[in-house]
Amino acid sequence: MSVVSDASLATAIRVLELEAEAVRAVSARLNASFVRAVDIAASCTGKIAVTGMGKSGIICKKIAATLSSTGSPAIFLHAAEAVHGDVGQLGQSDVVLAVSKSGETSEILQILNVIKRLGLPLIAMSGDPNSTLARLADVNLDVSVAEEACPFGLAPTTSTAAALAMGDALAMALMERKGFRLEDFAHFHPAGSIGKKLLRVGDLMHRGDAIPIVAESTPMSEVIYEMSRKTLGMTAVADANGKLSGVISDGDLRRLLQRSPDPLRLKASECMTPTPKTISAEQAATAALAKMEELKITSLVVVDAGRNVLGVIHIHDLWRTQMF
Repeated sequence: MSVVSDASLATAIRVLELEAEAVRAVSARLNASFVRAVDIAASCTGKIAVTGMGKSGIICKKIAATLSSTGSPAIFLHAAEAVHGDVGQLGQSDVVLAVSKSGETSEILQILNVIKRLGLPLIAMSGDPNSTLARLADVNLDVSVAEEACPFGLAPTTSTAAALAMGDALAMALMERKGFRLEDFAHFHPAGSIGKKLLRVGDLMHRGDAIPIVAESTPMSEVIYEMSRKTLGMTAVADANGKLSGVISDGDLRRLLQRSPDPLRLKASECMTPTPKTISAEQAATAALAKMEELKITSLVVVDAGRNVLGVIHIHDLWRTQMF
């Protein structure tokens, strides 16, 4: 390894260690102020406006996005644009979260009068607990750092890492305070890899007329027609009460042809697998795929607690989502 690459690794290690230490230090300083900040944000009936400038502003965008996706509506309010009219985005029911390393960012201080005039609660994340921003805020979260990881001590590095970590902590605490559920998370992430991984079996299963299903007394000639018509390579078999009693798959048909001289004269109940594998509609789609791969099968019958057939999910339904 060259001297240059050795130096690069050493720099990377130093930066990561400094940023990790900065986050640990912020964690050690958490106190009742954080609980107060959560109380204020949780009581917000409007939106949380996250405002900042420069690199802090970029961190604000991420904090606002995280808040919005976890049940706390939020926007990014660019502090410079705010003093030129965008402060009009603020409503009487909003909360403001201001992020500034120095706590003396002029653009933020200029909009404090508007925030106070509207009577909006103000949460600050400041690197200086004695700054103007920290003193004027309803609550200040101390995100100060001992030093920046930049060799010149100038480029925001450890300070932005600390602010981002505090923003994540606030968002997660809010999420738990509000009782935000997995179902809610799925609602806010309908697309992308997250949304796809949160899909339920009930979201993807074939239902209604698309379900291949026959009665126990159905002749095998009609069973084959049902399987061919529904194109899932199987059919569920239901008893007289409509409850699942078995499954007939393409594999079952092949084995039947090998052992029976006249399989078309048989009934579904004589050819079915009587202990079919099932799954509930509330199960995660990922669980359905894992179960099919483990059992080396291509479909599962979806049933309720009374073993009534609700649908059928096929492995191709899962592959088509491209979630895996």
